[in-house]
Amino acid sequence: MKSFLKLFSILILAFGIASASSLSQSGNKNGYEVKLTSEKSLVVGNNSLYIQIFKDGKVVTNAKAKAKFYMPEMPGMPYMEFKDKAKLVKDKYKIDINFSMGGTWQYQLKFKTSDGKVHKLRGSVNL
Repeated sequence: MKSFLKLFSILILAFGIASASSLSQSGNKNGYEVKLTSEKSLVVGNNSLYIQIFKDGKVVTNAKAKAKFYMPEMPGMPYMEFKDKAKLVKDKYKIDINFSMGGTWQYQLKFKTSDGKVHKLRGSVNL
């Protein structure tokens, strides 16, 4: 019986790890396609996320990007927020976000293009 419980526990753990997937979301704003991705599944704590911006199918690398992730105030829980300015790494903008707890986090991505216009995208992620 003990060996069955061990095997069952290992299978449940393996299934949980295998079912975890990385983040991949995309949206369009003012003629720009924006992709938000992660290399690993999101966890409570530190996460590296990547923003890719495209215009007419070409990667935009001369924008300034930043992100704000937040969770609204709820009964017994204060408003939570984490911001970061993106750093260009190859053809992606990297942001480091610390999710202080599991749940649904809303985000606002902003990027300023070379013409001086600021573009905003909103969405959410679940931990």
